Amino acid sequence: MLKFLVNLPRRQKQFLMILCDLVLLPGAFWMAVALRMSSWNPPIDSIEIILFIIPIIAVPIFIPLGLYRTVIRYADEKILNTVMYGISLTVLCLALFVVMSGFVGIPRSSFVIFWFLASALIVSSRLLVRRLIQGVERRQLVEKRQRIAIYGAGKAGVQLAMAFQSSPEYQVMAFFDDKHDLKGTTIFGIRVYPPSKAEKVIRNYGLKGVILALPSETRARRREIIEYFEPFGLTMKTLPGMAELVGGKVRVEDLREVGVEDLLGRDPVPPNEALLGKHITEKVVMVTGAGGSIGSELCRQILKREPLKLVLYESSEFALSKIEQELLQFATSVKIIPVLGDVKDAKRIEQIFKENHVQTVYHAAAYKHVPLVEWNICAGVENNVFGTLSCAQEAISSGVETFVLVSTDKAVRPTNVMGASKRLAELVLQALAHSVENVGTRFCMVRFGNVLGSSGSVVPLFKDQIRRGGPVTVTHPEVNRYFMTIPEAAQLVLQAGSMGKGGDVFVLDMGEPVKILNLAKKMIQLSGLQLRDEEHPDGDIQIQFTGLRPGEKL
Repeated sequence: MLKFLVNLPRRQKQFLMILCDLVLLPGAFWMAVALRMSSWNPPIDSIEIILFIIPIIAVPIFIPLGLYRTVIRYADEKILNTVMYGISLTVLCLALFVVMSGFVGIPRSSFVIFWFLASALIVSSRLLVRRLIQGVERRQLVEKRQRIAIYGAGKAGVQLAMAFQSSPEYQVMAFFDDKHDLKGTTIFGIRVYPPSKAEKVIRNYGLKGVILALPSETRARRREIIEYFEPFGLTMKTLPGMAELVGGKVRVEDLREVGVEDLLGRDPVPPNEALLGKHITEKVVMVTGAGGSIGSELCRQILKREPLKLVLYESSEFALSKIEQELLQFATSVKIIPVLGDVKDAKRIEQIFKENHVQTVYHAAAYKHVPLVEWNICAGVENNVFGTLSCAQEAISSGVETFVLVSTDKAVRPTNVMGASKRLAELVLQALAHSVENVGTRFCMVRFGNVLGSSGSVVPLFKDQIRRGGPVTVTHPEVNRYFMTIPEAAQLVLQAGSMGKGGDVFVLDMGEPVKILNLAKKMIQLSGLQLRDEEHPDGDIQIQFTGLRPGEKL
């Protein structure tokens, strides 16, 4: 009933408020006279006429005062002043009416009592309705809030639970923690359960998600927890590491989706800080392909090491503008120079090298999408091989100190044009590293596997397919790939530039390969959805096998 009244149109609510006053005002006058005369049946002739006339006087006074325009749910102390003013005018008009009409037997003090009673009843009616409306809204809010549990009842978990107390999105129903001394305890009235009781707790509370509040745990440990909760079909979110939390304090805004990087099964490879800035700090650095996934992360990492100047070389106007605007927000003393150009344009490259006295080059510009390069062989070879050759030759002639090529693990025994073109680019640099013309430029190469979140990676493709309701497309059920994060890839490139002595190839140990089919299944489950297969024909999202693409290997 209350929900029905709350959802009524504005006009109908105003009409109900007037009806309420039509009852309360005569009732207040009757009570005032009864109290004054100590009788519930006061001996006054024609009192019914007075009771009838009161709302006819009061309502026209209340309307211009805005008493019926007030949104009750937001009513505050100002309504008290409005009501008292309106009742005062009503009492004066009523007293004049009684005197002029010749009514006798009505005590004068009853008008004073009426003023108090009418004011109290009108104000109380508004405040009562406000309280009821707010109660309905609170219940609706609770119904809409997603019921969740927090894994981790430590400092981060407690701070997160506090932050959720006023959250319109989440309602914390339980804690999970594997510490024996916390079992059965309560925090803010929320009970702590061991993970072994997860199935029962999820069923009893109707949980829809779990949040990992374990900023100090290793990635391997987080992966174990994620895999434990996967069969329950819950959405999963996590807090970032302690280093990423602002001031070490937990906020609701810090929450992020459980990323695929949490499923790598290994912790990030820590970089050697001394190597990261060796050929960057106080030097002029240039990044080709600066607007790409790897190139843009290289720029971010380089900026932290305070070069004298950072030259952004990019063929896409949009990508160049985007990375420039991002870097300008953080650049203080570093001069950022955005340059539109093609790596195959030797004269343009030479001009940029010599004008800016470039000392270190990170060559990330390349065509890396395997099927596209397979269909555009000439363009792929021209860009990946001859573009690298042009840059490297101009680096030698311009006296560049360090030249680092961003390569790929597909250059190892290549089975596609993209991999073969990158292998050729490596051979070009190795030849130039030992050529007679090269008197001062050190060349090195960095190989890595699939980069999570980079353009062309399966991860953003899967996310988009899941968002659209599927199907998720996998080329082959047995396809395996090595994965690394974008920051890992960028840091590896920067360290390689400091370690290379000439023609060296550097490779990151990326742990065990990840089966793409398993990755797709995990991403579906982490989204809180169910895989549709033979066991679950009514599931949400199906996986579709499309067959290996040209040049692709298992």
